[in-house]
Amino acid sequence: MSAPAPAPAAVLFDMDGTLVDTEVLWWETAHEVAAGLGHRLTDADAPEVVGRAVADTAAHLIAVTGGTADGLPAVAAELTGSFHRKVDAGAPLRPGAAALLAALERHRVPFALVSASPRSVVDAVVRGALAEAPFAFTLSADDTVRTKPHPDPYMAAATRFGVPASACVAVEDSPDGTASAHAAGCAVLVVPSLLPVDPARGRTFARSLEEVDLGVLSDCLRRPEASGS
Repeated sequence: MSAPAPAPAAVLFDMDGTLVDTEVLWWETAHEVAAGLGHRLTDADAPEVVGRAVADTAAHLIAVTGGTADGLPAVAAELTGSFHRKVDAGAPLRPGAAALLAALERHRVPFALVSASPRSVVDAVVRGALAEAPFAFTLSADDTVRTKPHPDPYMAAATRFGVPASACVAVEDSPDGTASAHAAGCAVLVVPSLLPVDPARGRTFARSLEEVDLGVLSDCLRRPEASGS
């Protein structure tokens, strides 16, 4: 019988759609803003909306509506403001999130929040739905030059902890977030929400955070092949 895998040096959590059920709120926001620009959002738009930074979604809406680049700041501001209001009205935790965070705290495994949302939205969620979670720190889209799907956010988080990214487990729900963590060198636990995520080496899959405990996270570090449950 093999020995238990060592615990991760740190666990790096995505926020929207992973810990907090905000992806639906973001989709509603994008749908409303797109409608105001004369575009009906469909599943074809999902890759440019779900798990994407505000600037990416704004650029997409400008492109599909024939707008010009000088209109991007206004669209981005409208997306941010509308989404912020929805979050303030209440963003519930995903099933199993509170129990998993409490277990990590109990076992003294450090964890941080690594989000592609703006700082204002991250702070609003951390003050609200995630107020009880003792994150070591939080990273937003404003804290790195490039955000997801680039590796910068997860590389920055590992650096903040002073550990290799390969010793960390990232918990993600979207293709872009998974790509970001994967490119940074993290082991990735994928709990899909609105969009499917392709299996790949270094990715472990779970249906819900309710299936996840410290043992599952630790196993992610020693599973070179993609696995699922």
